[in-house]
Amino acid sequence: MASVTSLTASVHQRLATALSATLPTADADPLLRRSDRADYQANGILALAKKAKANPRELATQVVAQVESGELIKEIEVSGPGFLNITLTDGAITENLAARYADDTGRLGVPTAEHPGTTVIDYAQPNVAKEMHVGHLRSAVIGDAVVQILEFTGENVVRRHHIGDWGTQFGMLIQYLDEHPHELDHKDAQVSGEEAMSNLDRLYKAARKLFDSDEEFKTRARRRVVDLQAGDPHTLATWQKFVDESKIYFFSVFEKLDMEVRDPDIVGESGYNDMLDETCRLLEESGVAVRSEGALCVFFDDIKGPDGNPVPLIVKKSDGGYGYAATDLSAIRDRVFHLKANSLLYVVDARQSLHFKMVFETARRAGWLNDDDVKAFQLAFGTVLGKDGKPFKTREGETIRLVDLLDEAIDRATTVVREKAGKMGLTEEEIVENGRYVGIGAVKYADLSTSAVRDYKFDLDQMVSLNGDTSVYLQYAYARIQSILRKAGEAGPAAHPELELAPTERALGLHLDQFGETVAEVADTYEPHKLAAYLFRLATLLTSFYDQCPVLKAETPAQVENRLFLVDLTARTLHRGMALLGIRTPDKL
Repeated sequence: MASVTSLTASVHQRLATALSATLPTADADPLLRRSDRADYQANGILALAKKAKANPRELATQVVAQVESGELIKEIEVSGPGFLNITLTDGAITENLAARYADDTGRLGVPTAEHPGTTVIDYAQPNVAKEMHVGHLRSAVIGDAVVQILEFTGENVVRRHHIGDWGTQFGMLIQYLDEHPHELDHKDAQVSGEEAMSNLDRLYKAARKLFDSDEEFKTRARRRVVDLQAGDPHTLATWQKFVDESKIYFFSVFEKLDMEVRDPDIVGESGYNDMLDETCRLLEESGVAVRSEGALCVFFDDIKGPDGNPVPLIVKKSDGGYGYAATDLSAIRDRVFHLKANSLLYVVDARQSLHFKMVFETARRAGWLNDDDVKAFQLAFGTVLGKDGKPFKTREGETIRLVDLLDEAIDRATTVVREKAGKMGLTEEEIVENGRYVGIGAVKYADLSTSAVRDYKFDLDQMVSLNGDTSVYLQYAYARIQSILRKAGEAGPAAHPELELAPTERALGLHLDQFGETVAEVADTYEPHKLAAYLFRLATLLTSFYDQCPVLKAETPAQVENRLFLVDLTARTLHRGMALLGIRTPDKL
């Protein structure tokens, strides 16, 4: 199925052609946008008239005379000092939507990029032997949505989960497990994520208690860190137990989040160990990094501490140990030279912005990044807040476990679904399944409908509400359409370009046409909240359409078919758009 040219692009092209014919030497951008006064408004003539020292209204009139309207444009009106108000024909709107509806690939006529690149996206970065908490939510949810959106546009996406699986704490854990070898034993062959985490949590607390109270154990634990870094086979095998146990838990949490996380995509800090020495050598030999008080550092003119002294990026510590910078820089080398990435995208907490600014600048100085061929971007995100506007914590002041948060969302959503279940005739199995989809969708949408860089309040009451800008509102809109389609009987969706469209039908149709352009913009700017805003607007327009245009009780059979076609295309767009955000749309709700 070939892609469908949007109505916006078609109108833009005709106006640009008319502008070029009127002013051959001008930059022919009509500055077209959607308008409340007509279907579109073009504002570009004012600036062109100023450059050409022409009267803008006269120039606008000349441009209108050059426009080839055909079957696309119904009317062009010169307004004010030289704006153009453009109204399309009803037939053009319906025919465009019919072409999208005919796309059997599920892409709704949306094209893929002509020259796709390779993007490595670093997101969902939990730590081995530690529970995932509310702070891990945004990286996972935002990252997964951006992955889906980029892949939909045709980009080659390489997923990377840079888990914390290395460092001094593992000496303590490994030594303790060595001395208490049955702490990670399981009663059953099939261990759950919860059981895996429970074992790790218990072992971590016991090891920490012993580490803090027993100097001899502390000495043995520190010696074990050296063994780990030296690659001692027995120590590495024990370390691998921790990693494997943690992955069981990670996968269970990601499954609850309805996210696909594949084992080959998990490349933690340990994955770059063999590169650390060379990374440091390359930086020092090139003069990018210099020795300072025994440490290997990179300095920056514009980064200074409160005392006015430069704050360096420490690549290698004075004791010979490596910091996060060495690992992150090695990961950049791997992603650029081995994975052949054009773009490196890091979905990381905004509080780490200074670190990544320094890392990216270091990589540019070393020649590993350059903004022409390979760019790096931190998709920084804000904090999850409680209803009180403060960082989200338990009453005891502890960080909230992610699984507890998700379970509560699912429980709340299941209650809402159960209240509506009688009308829809849902089975208990469907109630449970839809409760999960609604609960997880509510959590994801609350995050994704907020600009990533902003903090947002985690309010489950609002999240699972049928009113307002929530995923439940969008899911309900989709389910409502499926109910209408089931009740349609012998009547089926069919486009009728010969029919006149009501104002709410036109508004819905024109918005449906903008889906592809919205996805392209979101993929270009990494701003999934703009897709969420598009979908909410779509559901709102659908509600207005319902209120004013009967579907199954329309005046003629042709009108019934055309309105069924309109709502079915709306449902397909909602389904595809929500899927790009990682949210399910149940047929019954």
